[in-house]
Amino acid sequence: MININEDNLKNGVLGLVLAVVEILRDALQHQAIRRIETGGLSDEEVERLGLALADLDGAIEGIKREQGLGQAVQSVRDGLDDLVNDVVGKLTGAEQWSLETAGAKR
Repeated sequence: MININEDNLKNGVLGLVLAVVEILRDALQHQAIRRIETGGLSDEEVERLGLALADLDGAIEGIKREQGLGQAVQSVRDGLDDLVNDVVGKLTGAEQWSLETAGAKR
């Protein structure tokens, strides 16, 4: 018989969902910066985008704080970083990738 702690399961799932939302937010921020740097947005659009991203950051941080999920989210993100590093290292055959990204984390 398998014993499942419902609180741990809930925190794990919520941590995973929030980690994915954070990754999407990071991608959105990266794209926003690229569009701003290339002049693809008006001043008004830049302002609205900045406010929307700030609101999203606040919502994510609020959920993590209210649910006590800060560590769970960080653990998921660290695990995903390690997984991506392993996959990229294997695909490129370069162990140097892991060394460089490990140094960037510090």
